[in-house]
Amino acid sequence: MIMEKNENNQVAIKVKNVSKTFRIPHEKINSVRGVFVNALKKKNYEEFKALDDVSFEVKKGEFFGIIGRNGSGKSTLLKIIAGIYRPNKGKMKANGMISPFLELGIGFNPELSGRDNIYLNATVLGLTKKQIDKKFDDIVAFSELKRFIDQKLKNYSSGMQVRLAFSVSIHANRDILLMDEVLAVGDSNFQNKCLEEFNKYRDLGKTVILVSHDISTIQKYCDRAMLLRKGKIKMIGDPEKVGNKYIYQNMSDEEKRITTKEKKKNQKIEKDSVKKVDGKEVKRKIIEIRKVETIDKNKNKKNVFRTGDAIYIKINFKINKYDIKRIDFGIGLYDASNKNHIFGYNTENNDYNVKFKNGKKSVTLIIEKFMLLAGNYYVNVSCFERNSHKILDIKEKIKNIKMYATVKTKDCKGNIYMEHEWS
Repeated sequence: MIMEKNENNQVAIKVKNVSKTFRIPHEKINSVRGVFVNALKKKNYEEFKALDDVSFEVKKGEFFGIIGRNGSGKSTLLKIIAGIYRPNKGKMKANGMISPFLELGIGFNPELSGRDNIYLNATVLGLTKKQIDKKFDDIVAFSELKRFIDQKLKNYSSGMQVRLAFSVSIHANRDILLMDEVLAVGDSNFQNKCLEEFNKYRDLGKTVILVSHDISTIQKYCDRAMLLRKGKIKMIGDPEKVGNKYIYQNMSDEEKRITTKEKKKNQKIEKDSVKKVDGKEVKRKIIEIRKVETIDKNKNKKNVFRTGDAIYIKINFKINKYDIKRIDFGIGLYDASNKNHIFGYNTENNDYNVKFKNGKKSVTLIIEKFMLLAGNYYVNVSCFERNSHKILDIKEKIKNIKMYATVKTKDCKGNIYMEHEWS
């Protein structure tokens, strides 16, 4: 890797054709004896390409965001820029001194006190003892750790360690600041302080490269953003568009995951719907709920939606006996994280008569604007006899629904979005 002044004074970071591959050993060695036993054996490795021919530039004074799913290569890229990793191919040029704030623990010694770690970390970043002495009080004040500054770092919580590391990084007064998930740990007050510092850095014309899963932060503070996926650049440009592309990718990934999960669940329901007596199949229930499908306005089967989309919840059922006159179906929607009951509707209360004659049938709940906020939800479905309210079949958590926010709803809290305005 090359770190030197760039010929173009307007460019802070230039990454050209960078690739990084890691070797993952297949054999696990848990003892000293294992080391000797395996010393002469042929090693089996799996190669993982964390970065694949990555090229981009970051201009001086620019706030540049990097987003992508876990394993996309974000942290590896930042470590190459920081000089911690060397690329297998390509080169990186930096025009200015770098202050990295990467994963927890880098540049710190858990056996030393917070005070000693300030001096250790700041020295690594290139500050002299005289400079550290001058900035020490400001570093401690910003971290809000004065009471604990002489305790060993291993006794700090993860949030306290982040506060100390971030405070040292911003007071190092470097030209380029690398931030990897700085807002992932710590309370809301400290996060707000970090965001205020971003504004100060912007005013001073400093360069910041920010890695985060928080799309709203990237879209709010960054001038440009880059989307990484499986080590490759998928998009560079306007943070709003890049963020939306990232959301779309996540929705597609979730769609595939949930579809696979639903397929296995439906196969189990199909298998459990019959039993054998003397080698003959005997139906267990009068009516069986076979599966539940969620469909979009274009009649496509989907599991992932955005706030405000139309959604059709279709219950597929099968009738095995016809000695019943009226049946009804109910749907309950729940928040998967805290099990809040979002709504419960049934055909009896809505005065809808479910018609059936023979064979497989379906009934569909139509919601033209599904105003759920971002989150994971699940559906319970029941079938009951109208007059006696006898439960004929019930399926809990038969359907999973993943909701993503729109631009208008991304900062809203709770489960439901209500159209509103302030006056």
